[in-house]
Amino acid sequence: MAGAHTPAFLTEAVVYLGASVVLVPLFIRARLGAVLGYLAAGILIGPSVLGLVARPEQVLQFAEFGIVLLLFVIGLELQPSRLWALRRDIFGLGAAQVLLCGAALTGFILLVTTLSLEAALVVGLPLALSSTALVIQLLNERNIAGTAFGERSFSILLFQDLSIVPLLTVAAALSRVPDPEAMPGGQMALMTVAALAGLVLAGRYLLPPLFRIIGSLGAREAFVAAALLSVLGSALLMSSLGLSMALGAFVAGVMLADSPYRHALEADIEPFRGLLLGLFFVAIGMSLDLSVVVERWQLVITLVIGTMVIKTGIIMGLARAFGKSTVRSFQMGLLLSQGGEFGFVLFAEAARGQLITPEAAGLFGAVVTVSMALTPLLFLAASRLQPDRGAAPALPDGPETGTHKAGEEGRAIVVGVGRFGQVVSQMLTARGVSVTAIDLDAEIIEVSQRFGIKVYFGDGRRTEILRAAGIEQAGLLVFAIDERWDPVATLAPIRAQWPDLSILARAYDRTHWLALRRAGVETVVRETFDSGVHMGRAALEVLGTPETVIDAIEDEYRRRDLERLDLQLCSGDAMSGGDRLIRGRLSFDESTLGEIPFDDEPEPSPR
Repeated sequence: MAGAHTPAFLTEAVVYLGASVVLVPLFIRARLGAVLGYLAAGILIGPSVLGLVARPEQVLQFAEFGIVLLLFVIGLELQPSRLWALRRDIFGLGAAQVLLCGAALTGFILLVTTLSLEAALVVGLPLALSSTALVIQLLNERNIAGTAFGERSFSILLFQDLSIVPLLTVAAALSRVPDPEAMPGGQMALMTVAALAGLVLAGRYLLPPLFRIIGSLGAREAFVAAALLSVLGSALLMSSLGLSMALGAFVAGVMLADSPYRHALEADIEPFRGLLLGLFFVAIGMSLDLSVVVERWQLVITLVIGTMVIKTGIIMGLARAFGKSTVRSFQMGLLLSQGGEFGFVLFAEAARGQLITPEAAGLFGAVVTVSMALTPLLFLAASRLQPDRGAAPALPDGPETGTHKAGEEGRAIVVGVGRFGQVVSQMLTARGVSVTAIDLDAEIIEVSQRFGIKVYFGDGRRTEILRAAGIEQAGLLVFAIDERWDPVATLAPIRAQWPDLSILARAYDRTHWLALRRAGVETVVRETFDSGVHMGRAALEVLGTPETVIDAIEDEYRRRDLERLDLQLCSGDAMSGGDRLIRGRLSFDESTLGEIPFDDEPEPSPR
């Protein structure tokens, strides 16, 4: 009886997670990538095979938020200055790709099908778009998203998102049953510009103060909720105008890219993004109607091959014209050769406008799905090709040489930028080290900004925050936190993921120093030790003690203290080394300051 009341979504969630847990690791182990594993899981559990999930369209509608979150995270990593630097690729290479591929695919569809010119146009133009989710995932899996190759590929994808508005206008204008309540194309364009301007203003002037207030309260759950609110709010604004939700999220992310909260936002959004993006690929797999593929397999194969060959050829030619090498241009063409997720939307619009039949919409949907499934395999094969050494591209095609910019001595992450961490950061900066500072105190972040010092909000003890801050490119991690913290719980996951990372730590007191050393930190500095020694020297000077005697006393104190620490560290007993404490006057001859005896040793006889 209890099973009769089990919610349907719970069963579907278990099926989705179970299929993903089984198939995705297998595909990763076979070096085929996670995307193909998710697609295979969706095909397996979808209506065409096991039928464990009967409503893939509902899952797909929900899973599209994975793309929204993906574009938001990409925006966080792309400062407005960098976006402006890519304007030539976005509006030059991107516009040429959409127009040329759209025209070529329209002619190809007219050639191999019986569709009219209007119908071929509303199908060919969407096929010119690529899958943002798939391409970005493939770039991330191979760690080339931040290279010139990855940025140029993303520039094309970004223009494709911008082209959604004119494509919707074309579909509405050609519809045989026009919607009298539909917004005119010019009005839609104006509304789009107004919405983007509103997002820019909100991202620059509204969201940073909101995150500062929530961050100062120390409520992490509220910070996560605010992050999701900013993403979903921007998506809702664009969706209400019938535009791309992902584009709105991307703009919101770009506006927050220069804020001190970008790393914390990225770390908190990442789990939702990964889960929903995986669900999106599963939903794409479930939407594949195998009966259509089986019944009209010749046409499906023709359309898939024709679409991917045409797009690969055109994109390759454009990339060569924009300075790419031959091999890199070919790789970019294959990477962007598939149909995109927005094609499902435009095919449905074409069917509603009676330009194509629902069966034709399903057919072209199958073409998009099959092309998406083939792309990881083709790009994997193309990635084995070596770049053409004879070409001289305008921009580097591979990863940046080295891990830091010219003139820098490396990268370091400093966690905690209070009175202690500020000293460390400035000394590293003086050497030319690129320092990424992280702190949880919103007031410190605000004060630092007044002095022109960039500090990011977040708990630097969390691995996801460190990863978002670029720990993979850093050679040094400094914990300058102004409190006692658990070294074992913090350092174990960090060491597990980055075993070669050099770690320095500030110890709150002697007990904390011992805990940090036992946790494997080689260099630990007690925050008050040297300042206490300095004060002791000043007190001795006030009392008229000769400087040579002061030096000898300091050396003896440091030697005894170090012996105590060694005994306590080895024995695990905080009471060890008690006999090394100075409990009385030390007698010595100023002419032989090299040796200062312990109090329990006999004083040297005067000569």
